Amino acid sequence: MKIKLYTLLAFLYLSLSLSAQIDRSKQPEPGPAPEITLKKPFEFTLENGLKVLIVENHKLPRVSMNLAFDRTPISEGDKAGVTTILGAMLGNGTTSIPKDDFNEEIDFLGANLSFGFDGGFASCLTKYHERIMELLADATINSLLEEEEFEKEKDLLLEGLKSQEKSVDAAASNVGSALAYGLSHPYGEFPTNQSINNVTFDLVKRYYSNYFQPSEAYLVVIGDVDVASIKSLVEKHFSAWERDTYKEILELTEPKSNPEALEINFIDMPNAVQSNISLTSNVELKMSDEDYHAVLIANKILGGGFNSYLNMNLREEHGYTYGARSSVGADKYITRFTAGASVRNEVTDSAVVQTIKEVKRIQDNPVEDEALANAKAKYVGDFVLALERPSTIARYSINIKTNDLPEDFYAEYLKKINAVTVADVQRVANKYFNAEKARFIVVGKGSDIIENLEKTGIPIKYFDKEANPVEKPEFKKPIPDGVTAKSILTDYINAIGGKEALDDVKTVLTNVDVTIQGAPFKPSAIIKTMAPNKESMEMSVQGMGTIMTQKFNGKTGYTEQQGNKQEMPESEILKKQKQKGLFAEIYLNSEDLVLISLISVNGVDAYKIQVDEENGSFRYYDAKTALLIRTESSQEAQGQKITQTTDISDYKAVDGVLMPYTKVMTTGPQIITLSASEIKINDGVSKKDFK
Repeated sequence: MKIKLYTLLAFLYLSLSLSAQIDRSKQPEPGPAPEITLKKPFEFTLENGLKVLIVENHKLPRVSMNLAFDRTPISEGDKAGVTTILGAMLGNGTTSIPKDDFNEEIDFLGANLSFGFDGGFASCLTKYHERIMELLADATINSLLEEEEFEKEKDLLLEGLKSQEKSVDAAASNVGSALAYGLSHPYGEFPTNQSINNVTFDLVKRYYSNYFQPSEAYLVVIGDVDVASIKSLVEKHFSAWERDTYKEILELTEPKSNPEALEINFIDMPNAVQSNISLTSNVELKMSDEDYHAVLIANKILGGGFNSYLNMNLREEHGYTYGARSSVGADKYITRFTAGASVRNEVTDSAVVQTIKEVKRIQDNPVEDEALANAKAKYVGDFVLALERPSTIARYSINIKTNDLPEDFYAEYLKKINAVTVADVQRVANKYFNAEKARFIVVGKGSDIIENLEKTGIPIKYFDKEANPVEKPEFKKPIPDGVTAKSILTDYINAIGGKEALDDVKTVLTNVDVTIQGAPFKPSAIIKTMAPNKESMEMSVQGMGTIMTQKFNGKTGYTEQQGNKQEMPESEILKKQKQKGLFAEIYLNSEDLVLISLISVNGVDAYKIQVDEENGSFRYYDAKTALLIRTESSQEAQGQKITQTTDISDYKAVDGVLMPYTKVMTTGPQIITLSASEIKINDGVSKKDFK
């Protein structure tokens, strides 16, 4: 199985993703704020405490229903994950309607109904709204909670954690929240294998009983209905929702304080091909605060769009990332300011410095009038468009109630946005965008980035992926005496079968199943290679046939997609012509190689060898088995430097030669898994396959 051939898969998916992006760099021309009129909901409260808001909108024959809870944040402690499991179980049948029948009826009516721990949502045509409300009420009050379904959802959550074990972004999100708020705070905790295994079916049922309380709930109905009929329906179906006589009293833990001075909190991820950096600090900002609208605009200028300070610096000027962003929440308890990006390993330290620079810039220097006007224009446009969605009106109605906002909050929203001044932006940036008493959450490959990160002069503290403090890891180990690049290559060749056996391999045929993270399809591929450098790949999708073909006959090549045939670029042809065989190690000149270090790769000690300094090409060999376990290379694509890492495993003997059956390619945020179902040596390949 030739490694370089697989890069096409990664870049195919990446190029499709990039081409789908829309250039949003051009802002609409600023103008006067439109008049916003939000119809005041009709309100009433059931005897059980359920608060109901109804908004008539007869533009379309549709109705939406939003059920939301206004609870004190819940700390799950050593049983983090219980609300996630419960949320997944809700809305899958009721005590009177089996799961399959419930879901089939929803589908038959062309409706949508979904649930989570924080509430439920339903939408349908007007003519079906009576039945859908009945089903929504039944699922709320009498949700079917079965132990079999509990075990299924628990296993799915555990499987989800397993799939995220090597995810830099997942680690950054979990640890970032934990370090900001504290593991004992509801906003800082996150599920782990141990906490999920602590969750019992009885606990799930207790949470449902304790926290699905009508007195803490809002029901918002919007659409082609009349108030009187909806009021009657709600009273009919939701009055049976009784208050529990017992309810646990929640005491909200105080969030963790910001550090006294800027520090880096580092989490080592040896598999990382990019670093996730995030400057973060806790802030107190409520929607009712006078600063709220000014903070929105300041954040938009700093990192809330394509033309923001952060994105123009880290992406456009320096090419560190595909996108840099900042955000600041609004919460009646506590929230966070964050600013950061996913960047190439080798520029992690520079990205940290530049992020701080841009935060200081908006604090120390008045923003330009044009930047302020563009930020306002973007908010006006987004706000007006959002009003077309019933879910927006529902959210606004609930926000007014749960955040103690004036009734005209959204009617006056754009006026307050347009009233923000240059001085306001600078003032709130200094108040809420903390870069001095903050923490930089950095998740990345320590062996590649820690040395330069230390040169920033910012103190570094180390944590594991569960946010526990740890000692500084040993990123590089001493190389044993006598180990050289030449000896490592020799050991590898011997480990997979010996030079004589490898020389006898003239062709390789590989059938591969391809899993592209996030893709709705699962392609398969037939890959054929012939010594010294002929390559062929045909990729297909069930029901679609062949979607891509690539061939190289040793002199020229082409790629064909959906009938569009493109000749292989000259640079790629020259690269392929230099290949001398099916096993690179036989022909690599050890004099040109550099043994970099002995480091940990996915928990295994491995020798890192530099193959090509200019292209950032490295190969990693297991120090114990001598097998190749990772390759790494960098290429330019659309003006950005892209690093691709391929993890190699699952070696099996094929005609006396060990061949890897599993390869996981990571290119930026994209992960592609290649699983060989069959490998044939010197069988099934001929010269005509490369024409």
